[in-house]
Amino acid sequence: MENNKSATPEAGGHFVRSLTLLDGALLVIGSMIGSGIFIVSADISRQLGSAGWLVVVWLLSGFITLAAALSYGEFSGMYPKAGGQYVYLREAFGKLYGFLYGWSFFAVIQTGTIAAVGVGFAKFTGYLVPALGDGNILIGYKDGFNISAAQLLGISMIFLLTYMNTLGIKSGKWIQFVFTFAKIAAMAALIFFGFLLFKDHGIWHINWADAWMARSEIQNTGTLISHQSLVGLAIIGPLCAAMVGALFSSDAWNNVTFIAGEIKRPERNIGLSLLIGTVVVTIIYISMNLMYLNVMSMDEIAHAQHDRVALAAALKIFGAAGTTIIAVMIMVSTFGCNNGLILSGARVYHTMANDGLFLPSAGKLNSKGVPAAALWMQFVWASVLCLSGKYSDLLDFIIFTVLLFYILTIAGIFKLRKTKPDMPRPYKAFGYPLIPAIYIILASTICLVLLKYKPTYTWPGLIIVLIGIPIYFFLEKRNKANE
Repeated sequence: MENNKSATPEAGGHFVRSLTLLDGALLVIGSMIGSGIFIVSADISRQLGSAGWLVVVWLLSGFITLAAALSYGEFSGMYPKAGGQYVYLREAFGKLYGFLYGWSFFAVIQTGTIAAVGVGFAKFTGYLVPALGDGNILIGYKDGFNISAAQLLGISMIFLLTYMNTLGIKSGKWIQFVFTFAKIAAMAALIFFGFLLFKDHGIWHINWADAWMARSEIQNTGTLISHQSLVGLAIIGPLCAAMVGALFSSDAWNNVTFIAGEIKRPERNIGLSLLIGTVVVTIIYISMNLMYLNVMSMDEIAHAQHDRVALAAALKIFGAAGTTIIAVMIMVSTFGCNNGLILSGARVYHTMANDGLFLPSAGKLNSKGVPAAALWMQFVWASVLCLSGKYSDLLDFIIFTVLLFYILTIAGIFKLRKTKPDMPRPYKAFGYPLIPAIYIILASTICLVLLKYKPTYTWPGLIIVLIGIPIYFFLEKRNKANE
């Protein structure tokens, strides 16, 4: 990591390019790895019921993520400025589309994720210190609205990271450096010991004996569970539904594009950061799932208590000490993940403000060259979501919408190739037009299947986006009146 002492930003000035390729790659890795990999394999196992299809889900999710990341590299070379996906949509399709993304980003995508990761950190802290867990209800009301110690600890963690990031990009990048390396080392150690210390190889062979016999769980009355065999096209629905958790465990890879204004040689380093980060995370995720399959049967993975698959695996590998090991690992993982989300998210609101589409103060930088006001706005709304307890519902609603924005952004590559063919492209989308087209087809298929099989999660997400339309026209009318 290099230090850049050549520029001293002034309040309201410009970003300083001080982040290296390593910083960018660590931001991608750190933002992607939160708590999902420790949990979602349980739901995937219930949906598909076989070792082979469990691995396929993570492979497909890795491929889809990598295809999108490689495509975004072209945008990063064309528009090496803060704002990332918001800027790409604005340039390809107009300000309305950029705003709808930015609105959804602030309303729930980024802030809801920050809230969920913050409370996730607190819940696992509660394993070590029960008084800080979600079981300790500090304020309770008859209507079911409660405030727990975990919610307040989550807010405190978000506050600390927000404050640290207002001190300058160097503070944020060092937190990212330390905690990302720590979580990579911890997960590598868990994978290593999961194969080295656990000697019951019979489980591995049993899991792979009928690896491609897909079957979906059906919850009958009481605790009775039966299975439905998935043959031929019948597997498409459950496969797409199962991929939701894996895709979100692999999400936030695009956060590095939001800080393009602070990365050295962004036309080169953002694309490479996306490539390195997504490949590393995909390898880690697949390795973690292979470790699960070496340690636990498919039934044990599917029915791990509270879906905490990694905890169940650690208990088998390390005994009682496994609880502490996993709790600390997830605390480290979620702390580093939230730092990346907090650091990068504020840059989007900063760019929107300079376009007249967000509160004006968000468009200013403090004496350390960071958008402090935008950081605190993000903190306030993420804290509200923490207290509401509804952030997890909002994240479910937005799954479908996030995929739509990814599809639309990558479609923008095709549009800009036609409308701006002569614009410099230091990096061109890998495998164009095939790879971007494959991504659009796969992601669109998932969206269509979700519309049919999970309407509860899709239509509310669209409503959140559509609410942004009247807000956009109000802001545009106000901007014209002020000209």
